[in-house]
Amino acid sequence: MSRPLHKLSSRRISTLSAPGWYGDGGGLYLRIKTDGSKRWVFTYERNKRRREMGLGAVADVSLAKAREEAAAARQLLSEGLDPIEQRRATGPLEPEQKPESEPEIVKQTGAPLFGPFAEAYIDTQEEGWKNPKHRQQWRNTIKTHGESLLAIPVDAITVDDVVAVLQPIWRSTPETAGRLRGRIENILDAAKASKHIAGPWENPARWRGNLIHLLPRRRKKSQVRHHPAMPYEDLPDFIVRLRRRSALAARALEFTILCATRTNETLRMTWSEVDLDGGVWNVAADRMKMGVGHRIPLPGRAVEILREIAKGSNCDPGTFVFEGQKMGKPLSQMSMTMVLRRMKLGHYTVHGMRSAFRDYMGDMTNHPESVVEQALAHQIGDETTRAYRRGDAFLKRRELMKDWEGYLDSKALKSKQPKGRSKPDLAGVAA
Repeated sequence: MSRPLHKLSSRRISTLSAPGWYGDGGGLYLRIKTDGSKRWVFTYERNKRRREMGLGAVADVSLAKAREEAAAARQLLSEGLDPIEQRRATGPLEPEQKPESEPEIVKQTGAPLFGPFAEAYIDTQEEGWKNPKHRQQWRNTIKTHGESLLAIPVDAITVDDVVAVLQPIWRSTPETAGRLRGRIENILDAAKASKHIAGPWENPARWRGNLIHLLPRRRKKSQVRHHPAMPYEDLPDFIVRLRRRSALAARALEFTILCATRTNETLRMTWSEVDLDGGVWNVAADRMKMGVGHRIPLPGRAVEILREIAKGSNCDPGTFVFEGQKMGKPLSQMSMTMVLRRMKLGHYTVHGMRSAFRDYMGDMTNHPESVVEQALAHQIGDETTRAYRRGDAFLKRRELMKDWEGYLDSKALKSKQPKGRSKPDLAGVAA
């Protein structure tokens, strides 16, 4: 399949300013240097060696003229001739750029362009990235902020090229810039491992001993940012209010609080994961943050919620329990957050409910910390400890979740008691 031609336009050429290589197709590139100068370059491979032929400055050679010269060069190649050697024989169109281009040509071996290689790298690696959002972020950051690198051969990318990409966003969006730098470094390391880059070579996107001296260091955060959590003392009253709401998102939020799970774990739950009779929810390893399968003992109220939903569902094994308005899709990631906002509690987060669970268990119960951590699906101890501790304390966690359910239900149960009913006589009951 022939490569597409004429991808650039005169208007785009006039607006481009970031250093890099911009392909027009068929081997013709607009090369913008770090000093801002723009030149036309025709690239090709001859005898397994990449070569570059300068066609003149953009100020002197129009886009149409550059395309004509590139077409003529492609014709020579089809006839088995070398365009650079033919130009030398008949008189150069412009002086050779030996100080910058020719030494690079000798070292290069037909390396792929950064853009196509990055796509291929992501394709091979993304199977190991369980988060779809993470996969998309890799592609988006490279295409959006690293556009000037896409048309540069992987073995021709310099420190200046990387700095030119990072500087515009280094202070404004530091997290994005840091991730982009790391992704460029990984892709170039992979190109080296694939033998597209010959040694000796140092990764131009490396931080230590390299970019650390060219980009300003970012200030470290003074403290860890925690998810705003509702105090556990307020949760019983909140549960009473929440149960008055009939929306499916409200049931999803109540279920999430009862099970102390993460938002994504609840929303992407399918009927195949649920054993209603046994009161067990089995979450597969590929759906868990730590990549380890998790058995969750369902409190009685959680089972009740699922049975209510099942009445209006076909309970197909592959169907989402908390199904959204679009067929085959779960409720949106923001659905439970919106419930909090409608209840004038938008300053709290859904994830913060896990913190409330942890605080209650630590302050008000004697459940072992290891059991509480397992209920939250946190890894316990180092790798050696986990190798010997293979159980999941399921029975202990079932008692723990009953305790949590009883606490959350405390206000709801009181509101159901008939007025004037005397409290039971607890005298003689063992403490």
